[in-house]
Amino acid sequence: MGKTKAAKRQKQGEIPAATRSSRPDGAIDVEHGEHGEHAGDAGDATGADDAGDVTDTDDAGDSGAVGGVADAVPPVIPGAPDSGAPAVRRAPRAEETSLDVPRAWVEFRDPADAEQIFRCDLTWLTSRWNCVFGSGCQGIRSGRASDGCCTLGAHFTDEEDERRVAAHVARLTPETWQFHDVGTTGGWTETDEDGERQTRRWRGACIFHNRPGFPGGYGCALHTLALREGREPLETKPDVCWQLPIRRTYEWVDQPDGEQVLYVSIGEYDRRGWGPGGHDLHWWCTSAPSAHGGGKPVYESYRPELTELMGEAAYEQLAELCAARLASTLPLLAPHPADPAP
Repeated sequence: MGKTKAAKRQKQGEIPAATRSSRPDGAIDVEHGEHGEHAGDAGDATGADDAGDVTDTDDAGDSGAVGGVADAVPPVIPGAPDSGAPAVRRAPRAEETSLDVPRAWVEFRDPADAEQIFRCDLTWLTSRWNCVFGSGCQGIRSGRASDGCCTLGAHFTDEEDERRVAAHVARLTPETWQFHDVGTTGGWTETDEDGERQTRRWRGACIFHNRPGFPGGYGCALHTLALREGREPLETKPDVCWQLPIRRTYEWVDQPDGEQVLYVSIGEYDRRGWGPGGHDLHWWCTSAPSAHGGGKPVYESYRPELTELMGEAAYEQLAELCAARLASTLPLLAPHPADPAP
């Protein structure tokens, strides 16, 4: 979903509340998504007010493991450099860094829209975060590490989003989608208590989440479909899934001359992005050092997603600014606290 279309729908109030898109009255909500595996809204994905409630009428008792594959153990955090301290195993939440840290931001006018200004979080976009789904991810729900952030199902941003996903679901088969029979006979969508449509939760997680041990591949069936067909996963997955953990918000700002300009912020989707329920998540990767070992900075590894969110010209300008920041011979200003020490 490109930023122009999203901004227009946001102005018209067409994006449902479940996706938290911002409104033209200045109240900043959020449109969100993910790259490796996805998330919905922590506060209302299962009709529960508390993110800790995993009530699932289909089958909440399934642990998410298939074929004897156990959930991941807490990450090993090395001792301080040169301290001689041994590596210690810490609880998932304990390794996370503070949410309140200095950040470096940059602003520039959208090359494709003079009425729009991008405000980008360089601390996040030049960080070494990378998705560790299936290779160290602790999961947002205790005891369900193998779900990653797929436990809650995905809310659709609008009817167009759902129709787009449906076209790709039609190409899934029993060999590529573990719960193909369930989804095709009983449906793969559901409506939450607020009347918002989302992917159905089955046995404790999104119905498209293939469990460990499934011969067709572990993880999101729609994500795997894209890779097999040589597509970007953003083409096949719900909007919220491919955007996470990039957070895009909109804010109309009154200028001193009486004019208005739309600020589009591109930054980190941290715990607060989930709303009040975000603080109850078992673990969240963006502030976890164990998820900050990527070979490329976020602005490079997420090029397709950022290009879709910002437009090609704006992304290229962002990439130049990020590269200049990393090329500086001076100590990096406001580095991400979860990144490895230089």
